[in-house]
Amino acid sequence: MGEREIAIKMLNRREFVRRAGIGMAAAAAGAVLADRKSALAADPGPDEEAVGVLIDLTRCTGCNSCALACKVANHRPNPEVAPTELSSDALTYVAVKEDAQGDQHFVKRQCMHCLHPACASACTVGALRKTREGPVVYDAHKCIGCRYCQYACPFGVPTYDWNNPLGLIHKCEMCFHTRLGRGETPACVAACPNGALQFGKRHELLARARALIAGKPETYQPHIYGEHEAGGASMLYLSAVPFAELDFPALASGSISHTAETVMGLTPVVALTVASLATGLHLLLRRRQHKDDAAHFDWPAEKED
Repeated sequence: MGEREIAIKMLNRREFVRRAGIGMAAAAAGAVLADRKSALAADPGPDEEAVGVLIDLTRCTGCNSCALACKVANHRPNPEVAPTELSSDALTYVAVKEDAQGDQHFVKRQCMHCLHPACASACTVGALRKTREGPVVYDAHKCIGCRYCQYACPFGVPTYDWNNPLGLIHKCEMCFHTRLGRGETPACVAACPNGALQFGKRHELLARARALIAGKPETYQPHIYGEHEAGGASMLYLSAVPFAELDFPALASGSISHTAETVMGLTPVVALTVASLATGLHLLLRRRQHKDDAAHFDWPAEKED
């Protein structure tokens, strides 16, 4: 076989590789989107029986029983040390806040378990999802560590484990896979000695909260935080002072997840398309270079038999 035929075969092989690469990229993009769409479709949203937690800040004494019980239930390190922030080691904590008058208030923080969670909408691989029962849960086996959920969450909840080579995300799951599955209340609720945490169906908790506000208007602000914020949440708060003074984010009542779903849903396609186009362009330029080299090459005359 002459050198000309070898060069032509090499060019044809590169063309095959280029087309195969683009085809595989498109197939991979389709697979990612199909997996993400199936994850979103599997959980159409919480139903009327969805559960939640009512957090009455007027009853919280800052004892940290809830945070310590959470550590034990979720096998976190240093279960005897009260956390001071959300982290890979603490899925909930009790913050100390001062109001405009300088009085201290204790505020339990954790995942809000939004009705339309922006974290799940931003997740390109379906690692986060909203269950019909209420909690927003996380699947570490699907997570790719992109941290889009961190950027999307309006409450700054998901934390990233920088010390783990897998780069996992951590957040409260309301004990969904453990205690709730056995018919028990979340560990934090069971540990509270003051009745500051009440577990139940969300619609019943809202009715209870409205009754408390109506019965003691001098004690409670006429606002149930989490009823409407960011489209609503499964964690509901009552307070004696305005929530803005306790550093709760002021959020509109509409869901913020729809834009994230549209943009992030296209991310795998965009990324893989750019990669495949870049690969194809690289191979095309190399092909042209080989053609130019072949055109200027002084092919040796074929030997006669």
